[in-house]
Amino acid sequence: MGEAAIAGLIAGYAIAIPVGAIATLIIVAAAQHGWRVGVAAGLGAATADGLYAAVAITVGASLSPLIEAVANPLRWVAAGVLVLLGVSMIVQARRESEGVPGAPQRSPVRSYAAVLGMTIVNPATVIYFAALVAGSAYTVLDDTANRALFVVGAFIASASWQTTLALGGAVLGRYLTSPRGRRWTAVAGGSVVILLAVRTALGA
Repeated sequence: MGEAAIAGLIAGYAIAIPVGAIATLIIVAAAQHGWRVGVAAGLGAATADGLYAAVAITVGASLSPLIEAVANPLRWVAAGVLVLLGVSMIVQARRESEGVPGAPQRSPVRSYAAVLGMTIVNPATVIYFAALVAGSAYTVLDDTANRALFVVGAFIASASWQTTLALGGAVLGRYLTSPRGRRWTAVAGGSVVILLAVRTALGA
């Protein structure tokens, strides 16, 4: 059973550690709105990773061809949402620089839900987990208990990494407490998200 948990941890870190749009959103959310909002965003991503791990070890191998068939339109949907988020971040920063009252402080619940939804629309995650489970190295997942441990391990790994990103973003925000600092954080984060949206659309 320990092998299944370790396999889940490895899989969770492997999918969570590469820096992408979700990681950028978590860092910026923490820098802009505090560590609670950032950690909530990170847990949203971790929840999606855990859900996808559960799907992968149950029906992931059989769903992989279907997911691959719709991966292209889903990629464009994800890219479009990322563009909207990036533009929204930049517009918000501009409004604040002009003295226009901005949106209310983002709540942890809202941040959690937003990042959960963003991560779920990424089809690459379940394909990745399904490929791992289909491999001979993961034959330890032969019963319900081992499969549950794999999912828990994947969630813990993802949650720990996303929380680390959030806390790092919160520290960054502490050094950028001035309106100008927060404004440039939002502009930089929004620009990165837009660039990652282009990369997503191109399938890079």
